[in-house]
Amino acid sequence: MHTLNLGILAHVDAGKTSLTERLLHTAGVIDEIGSVDKGSTRTDSLALERQRGITIKSAVVSFAIDGIVVNLIDTPGHPDFIAEVERVLNVLDGAVLVISAVEGVQAQTRVLMRTLRRLRIPTLIFVNKVDRGGARYDSVLRSISEKLTPAVVAMGSVDGAGGRDARCTPYTRADAGFTDRLTELLADHDDALLEAYVENAAVLPYYRLREELSTQTGRALVHPVYFGSAITGAGVGALIGGVRELLPASRGDADGPVSGTVFKVERGPGGEKTAYVRMFSGTVRIRDRLPFGRGDGRAEGRVTGISVFDHGSAVRESAVGAGRIAQLRGLGGIRVGDPVGDPDTAAPGRWFAPPTLESVVVPSSGTSRGELHVALAQLAEQDPLINLRQDDIRKEVSVSLYGEVQKEVIQATLADEFGIGVTFRETTTICLERPNGSGAAYEVGEQNGNPFLATIGLRVDPAPVGSGIAYRLEVELGSMPFSLMRAVEETVGETLRQGIHGWQVTDCVVTMTHSGYWPRQSHSHGVFDKSMSSTAGDFRNLTPLVLMSALKQAGTTVHEPIHRFRLELPADQLGPVLPVLAQLRAVPGTPAVHGSVCVLEGEIPAARVHELQQQLPALTRGEGVLESEFDRYRAVVGTVPDRPRTDHDPLNRKEYLLHTVRRIASGG
Repeated sequence: MHTLNLGILAHVDAGKTSLTERLLHTAGVIDEIGSVDKGSTRTDSLALERQRGITIKSAVVSFAIDGIVVNLIDTPGHPDFIAEVERVLNVLDGAVLVISAVEGVQAQTRVLMRTLRRLRIPTLIFVNKVDRGGARYDSVLRSISEKLTPAVVAMGSVDGAGGRDARCTPYTRADAGFTDRLTELLADHDDALLEAYVENAAVLPYYRLREELSTQTGRALVHPVYFGSAITGAGVGALIGGVRELLPASRGDADGPVSGTVFKVERGPGGEKTAYVRMFSGTVRIRDRLPFGRGDGRAEGRVTGISVFDHGSAVRESAVGAGRIAQLRGLGGIRVGDPVGDPDTAAPGRWFAPPTLESVVVPSSGTSRGELHVALAQLAEQDPLINLRQDDIRKEVSVSLYGEVQKEVIQATLADEFGIGVTFRETTTICLERPNGSGAAYEVGEQNGNPFLATIGLRVDPAPVGSGIAYRLEVELGSMPFSLMRAVEETVGETLRQGIHGWQVTDCVVTMTHSGYWPRQSHSHGVFDKSMSSTAGDFRNLTPLVLMSALKQAGTTVHEPIHRFRLELPADQLGPVLPVLAQLRAVPGTPAVHGSVCVLEGEIPAARVHELQQQLPALTRGEGVLESEFDRYRAVVGTVPDRPRTDHDPLNRKEYLLHTVRRIASGG
């Protein structure tokens, strides 16, 4: 049987989980459709998911369509959990993007569709909730074409939209208007088809159009649009037919080298890990020794259990091959995003913005900070973007966040799974620093107050925006032992996590310009004398002093995350809204007035989006609609925010050396 790994994506509350339930029921996997409101759905298994009625973690279920095994992955719709969606995108063969026929295209819908198109993931669009009051057909279809992509075609009509008896009728070859629209759409991407159409449209048989629709959908050039209702089942049969006919099945060589990627990690009651792996090539069998991870984190484990998804459940198997999704057990150190097998597997893409918020996690009385850190570290294994930040000075730990709802999830998870109660401090924005220019510094071992047996010279230069951090050498690679070279490079990366103002430094090139070391020395009886020989510790301790001195000479500018916003509001309320936007440091563009509705686009600091959302209902009589998404980092205007350092500040040489030398003397 062929396999199709299918993602279900949507803006929150568009009905994506309900659609999953309806698909499973139609395929005969479940006898009764679960309810999101009642917390009885198959894919929302977490207690918090059932309580809130939202999807938080991606979940995999399966069903069969005419010889095709569909592994259906239900993803979160709330923007706070976009990291879950990002990981799933790397393993999909195709997707269904769900849109509400009532609310239409929403902020998250646009973000998702833009990403699906950029990754060229074959995508069908399902307009759900045609049975709900306020459901629309023509205007939603027009909005999809205007806001998402013009390369769409409706695959059927809707009668009685907005009522429980709404019916969805698929178009056929007998619908001349449909075949004309389909021909025009497909001809835009096929010159031979266009030529035949221009010469004589009648020579294009319907089967030829369907074949070309399948081809172009599979290449993510066009996106068929289906209408229906997950609650009543209207139109779902046509959608299933579209999945079977138009989306491509998995490809991969089961006899090739083992290659796959981990997109989800769960822990069992005993703490054992289960890795969800999409296999791209090869076959994994029980008791195989399987390498995983990257670089220095490369490890190996013995596979003790394999489960694949079949007819709605995870079924134990002895092996899993290319194209399938499996649960692998026995790989203790595995993390989300790890490649398994072939180390050349491409790194998972970053398609969405990183978290731009953070908050300090405060343990309740009776909970040690050590217990909290261990629990958070386990959560970070399942979600690397949680990104723990340990402050050894203040004995605090911070987590990165996409939004306030994520706080509730972390809080509930710590309570339910670890028995740890926590609260959060006020959410703050994560900024970054970029060098203003170039700066250089060097220190010679045991000279001018340098107590370390190490000579290091470093230069910091600015680099293009978005390039990250690059490390280069202007010294011979063999001028020092590799272990000492590696110590400097690793410490450069660690040191740049906190710049002049305490923020991560990025978009720069760090070049090693000077190097020197003391070769290994021994006493006459052959015992290694550490006091006379350079160690990696000497270079790790000196690097922060040299690098921060160079960075201080270069200077840095703090940049804050900026969102693009689109605001729809009553035209007569524009006046009261503009002063509020100014107070929030937003920069609006020119308003566009369409009758009684005004559309305003512009920029706003990420830190102020939540405030705008809170004030908007009162400002617009409850009619304002705000869409926002991360756009870029912009230099801070006015007071520069400083972030408290979590280390012994290398910018304060005296205190840094006092602490470092004392630590070395004590053997710490």
